Amino acid sequence: METEILNKLINKYNVAAPRYTSYPTVPFWENEKFNAADWKDRVALNFSRSKDKGISIYVHLPYCESLCTYCGCNTRITKNHKVEDPYITSLLKEWNMYKEILQEEKLKIAEIHLGGGTPTFFTAENLHRLIAGLLEGNEKTTDASFSFEAHPANTTYEHLKTLNELGFKRLSLGIQDFDENVQYIINRHQTVEDVARVMEDARKLGYESINFDLIYGLPLQTAESVKMTIEHAMKLNPDRISFYSYAHVPWIKPGQRKFTEHDLPVGEEKLNLYKLGKQMIQDHGFQDVGMDHFAKADDALYLASMDGTLHRNFMGYADRYTPLLIGLGVSSISDSWTAFAQNVKTVEEYHELIGQGKLPVVKGHILNEEDLVIREYILDMMCRGKVQLKDGFEVNEKILIRLIPLKADGLVEVDDHTIQITEVGKSFLRNVCMAFDERLQKTKERENLFSQAI
Repeated sequence: METEILNKLINKYNVAAPRYTSYPTVPFWENEKFNAADWKDRVALNFSRSKDKGISIYVHLPYCESLCTYCGCNTRITKNHKVEDPYITSLLKEWNMYKEILQEEKLKIAEIHLGGGTPTFFTAENLHRLIAGLLEGNEKTTDASFSFEAHPANTTYEHLKTLNELGFKRLSLGIQDFDENVQYIINRHQTVEDVARVMEDARKLGYESINFDLIYGLPLQTAESVKMTIEHAMKLNPDRISFYSYAHVPWIKPGQRKFTEHDLPVGEEKLNLYKLGKQMIQDHGFQDVGMDHFAKADDALYLASMDGTLHRNFMGYADRYTPLLIGLGVSSISDSWTAFAQNVKTVEEYHELIGQGKLPVVKGHILNEEDLVIREYILDMMCRGKVQLKDGFEVNEKILIRLIPLKADGLVEVDDHTIQITEVGKSFLRNVCMAFDERLQKTKERENLFSQAI
């Protein structure tokens, strides 16, 4: 595509846009119509329909010893490791509340994912206590997938060994960038040697899939620094790469004010960093799975994208769909397909509610019939690049009208009720999904809700 045409598309579509890890997106949840009793009912109902497939558990471990200034996650910064034990105690109490709701003598666990924060802030012994507590009295499905996020600089052999013995076969390393200047300004420090050490230990222990998180659009990044980072990553030989766009939302995350917009690559410059990194990743044999995600041809994530089982949730892309996702811990989000629920966002309030024997749910959304159809549309576009509009769905006409300019710009192809993403459109996937987002269309206040699409 000619540079002039591409520049026009960038200028036109570089607007505030959701990442679509859910629909409706969190800012449009109807919290006033939601309560914990409704959520419990939805959990029980959905579990009864799908318990044979197993459930997924996401555990949010918010603690970090230092603040990475680019970070948009819910974190608590401390060097006091005495917080570990009481937090795990509360997590297991919360899990027991869900077990009472589910009323099943032996649960099937299909997935466990530890996110944060920094899960490897916790000692190996405490992580063992957590996972053993979640699994006690239950069973893993035959194809269970356990994974955790790790900081290369503080992940020890004991972390890797302990979790591996509990069934963890997947590991995601938060790298972001190897350039020293970029690492300094984002306060995220790890060396190539740190990553190589963790990789070597993990491979020896039998980890089957290792992901690298890399980010483009960070302050002080250049084409040279991105090229260097990708070259190092390729030599280290991960199985998956998540190549994310940096989300600059300093009005939500004040830590991002350590640098200014003048430090950030934007517009065409930022898109060129993405194009450079994506091309290098694909030149090394990685397949484009979906927005931000790449995997080797024999990795489960790519295989899921090929056989139509790829899914997207609050953690990004997954190689399977489990009908019930239970989120444990501060700010965790749960998904029963027909409803979402999010926990309170402060550690103090979380402990207080758990101590009172209450689910720490603070907000949520019950999906109506329209939401459920649109949710399917957006998932199909994000995971399969193709949407077949359902006959008789009254929002279809509005969607087709909204797609007219995107079709004219070459982002999608529309054939009757079938919408297909184009190769050019893949770089504007968030914008394409916005055309399906009925709730987003009803508001003009977007700038302070979402990061820029590009």
